[in-house]
Amino acid sequence: MGSIIGTMGCSSSVADRRSEKVIRAAILIQNWYRFTMARLEMRRRYSLSIFQSIEYADEQDQLQLSNFFTFMLDHCTHPDSVSHIFTSPSVAQVVDEGLCLTEFEKMIDVPDSYYGPRLSFPLTVEDANALLHAFRNEQLLHARYVLQLLCETRRVLKEMPNITHLSTSYSKEITVCGDLHGNLDDLLLIFYKNGLPSEQNRYVFNGDFVDRGKNSMEILIILFAFLLIYPNDLHLNRGNHEDYVMNLRYGFTKEVSKKYKDYGKQILCLLRDVFSWLPLATIIDSKVLILHGGISDTTDLDFLNALERSKLKSLMRPPKSGGDRQDQVTERTPTTRPSAHIANRNVAGNTQHISSSGSTEPSGSNSSSDPTLKEWKQILDILWSDPRSQNGCTPNKCRGGGCYFGPDVTAKLFERYNLKMLIRSHEFKPEGYEISHDGKVITIFSASNYYEEGSNRGAYIKLNPELIPRFVQYRVSKYTRRQHLRERVSTIESAALKSLREKIYAHRSELTSAFAQYDPNSTGKISVDDWAAAMESVLQLELPWRMLRPQLAQMDPDGDIDFMSCFYDLKIDQPIKEVQPALAETLCRYRKDLEIIFNIIDKDHSGLISLEEFSQTWRLFTAHLGIDVCDEALDKLVLSIDYNKDGHIDFNEFLEAFHVVHRLEKKANS
Repeated sequence: MGSIIGTMGCSSSVADRRSEKVIRAAILIQNWYRFTMARLEMRRRYSLSIFQSIEYADEQDQLQLSNFFTFMLDHCTHPDSVSHIFTSPSVAQVVDEGLCLTEFEKMIDVPDSYYGPRLSFPLTVEDANALLHAFRNEQLLHARYVLQLLCETRRVLKEMPNITHLSTSYSKEITVCGDLHGNLDDLLLIFYKNGLPSEQNRYVFNGDFVDRGKNSMEILIILFAFLLIYPNDLHLNRGNHEDYVMNLRYGFTKEVSKKYKDYGKQILCLLRDVFSWLPLATIIDSKVLILHGGISDTTDLDFLNALERSKLKSLMRPPKSGGDRQDQVTERTPTTRPSAHIANRNVAGNTQHISSSGSTEPSGSNSSSDPTLKEWKQILDILWSDPRSQNGCTPNKCRGGGCYFGPDVTAKLFERYNLKMLIRSHEFKPEGYEISHDGKVITIFSASNYYEEGSNRGAYIKLNPELIPRFVQYRVSKYTRRQHLRERVSTIESAALKSLREKIYAHRSELTSAFAQYDPNSTGKISVDDWAAAMESVLQLELPWRMLRPQLAQMDPDGDIDFMSCFYDLKIDQPIKEVQPALAETLCRYRKDLEIIFNIIDKDHSGLISLEEFSQTWRLFTAHLGIDVCDEALDKLVLSIDYNKDGHIDFNEFLEAFHVVHRLEKKANS
């Protein structure tokens, strides 16, 4: 009996030890898994931070470029080449609205060889379905129908108020979508999951339909078509990218010119007018305010509802109504990373008078059709602002326009207008949405894979009569389903670091000087803290530099940074031997700006620019920004890029040479 008990006790002890080993192994696996997932999430987050910081810095550059356009008008030998940037579109004025449909029908033939949709007005649901089918199959709508559609859209938009009021009592639910940014697949997926717009399925699209993505034109055509079919059930708010000057930088202008070579100019001119007639905001059940960006401590919904919104074709610079006033704007606006919000506050200090309507207008304004500074600021704030957790209202230094508004600003506006919720868009969100200000502010972002395949989900909101938001998330999946999480994060991280390295190369001279200030003995080594401080002082991207250090610079055994290692494996993709290093760095930094300027000068879209125009524009640009570039180096470059020796260059091809590559990246991928 005792032997049996002893044997049983031994078996029990062995089983306990085995169970203990299994538990320990499970804990180790669990800890390893959690550690691995935490590292992947950390990499994903800092990659998205890189993308967003560079995006906002780019928006500041856009505002700076707009100041250059004004400078160019004053100093250019041929001002007509840029004067059209800030003038009203001639095509939209020439074409009589009542004759739009018939005039374009007479002017533009649709050949028998065209197999795309053929629209007839007024549009029907069948027309909209034909458009959806055509765009799924990557067909283009003929230019005649595009122009007719835009004319009809403008006619309908002009009848709409600045702020649209809706009720959930009729359709029970209203769907609110955020930024789409030319991602047609996201729009098609929304319609697939949520149904097409109809009297029973109402939508509000909250701006930023265009730019960045490759199908902005198709998105506009679909939304405008449904607007014409259901003008009381599909509603569009203006975003900060429904602005023709923004479109020059972020791709929409280029997309239209490429897809509609013969009629691109007419389409863009008409779109400039259409964008200016988009409503500014939507209010649901008198409780939910929907607008693109946000609010400020001076946001006045009554004033916004009463102003003439079409006067503001672009928000890229404060209104100009007199020479003295513009001089003050130019003097007081920084030439590096300007803030439109700050510029506005400076300008607002000029002599003004109060009109009979109570609006503030600059004294000496000669034209009632010109927007006032107050009108400009009110619209700038609602299209460009972002919420923050800190109380107060401060200039939005990251974007360079609008403001940051805190919970107290939200509460004050809600109390004044008896509101319950603010739905806005304008900001990338990894999960497609974010709730802030104690649930009172919701950000909705509907463009999935925004920065890179797998970078984020998109989302939309369903609002019921109780005004309780229900979020629907999605992601258009083409490749991500075939990738492991580690592969998706690596793809995102690689793309983000590539963008950051290009930024680093473009500021090489400034970074080298900043590093040298922390290295008085010229050792080539500085501490991690000093390296991070120098990086931020020059690039101003508000990134976690210490975390990024292993990806960007080498550390010696003593813990110091070899600061020149930031540039070891960075080079221009296709170097032109005549280009001096300083000139190459400058061209790399301002490549996007120069591309926009070239596209403006190249009014006939030939793809060519004369050497004289290039030289003159470059010298004006460098003078405006205070860049010191040797004239002799520029002259050598100009002669070397005239490949055909005919006095002209393919400037877009030339700029493509100034991409930064990272050689080690190719080795790692192979």
